[in-house]
Amino acid sequence: MLGLSSCSHLNLEQAPTNDEKLLLEDYFNGKTRAHGVLLDRSGAPQRYFVADILGTWNAQTQTLVLDESFVFSDGERSKRLWTIKKVGANQYTGGAADVVGEAQGKINGNVFNWTYTLQVPYKGRTVNVDLDDWMFLSSNNVLLNRAIMTKFGFKVGELVLSFEKL
Repeated sequence: MLGLSSCSHLNLEQAPTNDEKLLLEDYFNGKTRAHGVLLDRSGAPQRYFVADILGTWNAQTQTLVLDESFVFSDGERSKRLWTIKKVGANQYTGGAADVVGEAQGKINGNVFNWTYTLQVPYKGRTVNVDLDDWMFLSSNNVLLNRAIMTKFGFKVGELVLSFEKL
């Protein structure tokens, strides 16, 4: 995922910020719900989803575990278990069973950029897609998320979602 940050149109250090301060370990500790849509490469909605997330922060090991349960508009259900390690004041690494290699992320104020390669099912097989994932903490503790999905440098889809603390 970090490998894509060099291809990103937005530079984290130059991204406009607001007065909010995003810390993944604070925001995702406890229960969170995401509402999202998967868009194809032209921007047409393909699937809607809701994800319930239970986050557990371990200050001693500087590790955040996110247990995500997805329900898609077509009835499909899936799970993902992220393990995210805080490796610096504003830096994180992480992984999940369907993440190839190690995800890399960095925060600047209220903005988080997370890059990784994800294995996704497609037409009866699994393909790897690169995600350039951006999160923006807005007022009222709303976290907005936009992730561009690419394959061989070409956009193949996009995820747009919002998170709310429960």
